Amino acid sequence: MTMTSERTTTPPPTERTPAASARRPLRGNRSEWKGLAFTAPFLVVFLLVFIAPVVYSLFLSLFREQIVGGNAFVGFDNYVQLLQDGQFWEGFARVVLFLLVQVPVMLALALVAALAIDSARLHASNFFRIVVFLPYAVPAVVAVLMWGFIFGDKFGLVANVNDALGGDVVTPFAGSWILVSIGNIVTWEFVGYNMLIFYSALRVIPTDLYEAAAIDGAGQFRVVRAIKLPALRGAIVIATIFSIIGSFQLFNEPNILRTLAPNVITTYFTPNMYAYNLSFAGQQYNYSATVAIVMGVITAVIAYVVQLRGSRKEDR
Repeated sequence: MTMTSERTTTPPPTERTPAASARRPLRGNRSEWKGLAFTAPFLVVFLLVFIAPVVYSLFLSLFREQIVGGNAFVGFDNYVQLLQDGQFWEGFARVVLFLLVQVPVMLALALVAALAIDSARLHASNFFRIVVFLPYAVPAVVAVLMWGFIFGDKFGLVANVNDALGGDVVTPFAGSWILVSIGNIVTWEFVGYNMLIFYSALRVIPTDLYEAAAIDGAGQFRVVRAIKLPALRGAIVIATIFSIIGSFQLFNEPNILRTLAPNVITTYFTPNMYAYNLSFAGQQYNYSATVAIVMGVITAVIAYVVQLRGSRKEDR
């Protein structure tokens, strides 16, 4: 009996030709160039309108206009001066107080409005949604002027009410009420915007959850607490971040109302007003840039902390 041993031979590895090896990197380079060309317009605009102003503001904040020597490099002296500036910190504390009171009230009203529209029990819900959102479509200057005429103590609705009551009973522009009046204007302007954010998040909730809740016999409040509010957590974080940024950027409302209440609203009523008046009225461009940089850093840090805490709660 003879046994034959078969020898297994493996085919030699195929060698890539120089043309084939050079073709693949060439295609990769072409795709990279196409991607870069596609994003180039955005990158150019981003560099011009965001990076360049920030870099220039940083550059300005390191200099100071002096009587002798002109514009001289002073390093971080402007930042040290800002840390000891009582007017800046007074305006900053006022904005923080405004944020802590006005933002929760505004978001709560927007949340109630969104839940009411989404409940399908509100008659004429489309009309109600338009009415709530309409103030956001009004330009900020027009809105402030309109409320300024309403709150004016020498003309408008408040003046008529005081005349009817025989004294200064309602004083929206008094020192103890001016922040409340500004908060009323800002809330009127942005409730509809935040309502739309919440309502959009409610519309993407799967209907299966509502059907399961109905089978279990859950009521409306139980559905809101167990289904809708957890689904709104991300939208609430986004609206909170936008509201925080808007509060630190408070400028239009007090700056326009300053002509109606010049003894109450000062040039440093908010940090943005302080930077604006330093730059355009006081010709202190370097110190104004320092205020802008510090406020930008504070706003970014607080917004990042809120986003981080909100994302952690959402992951749990």
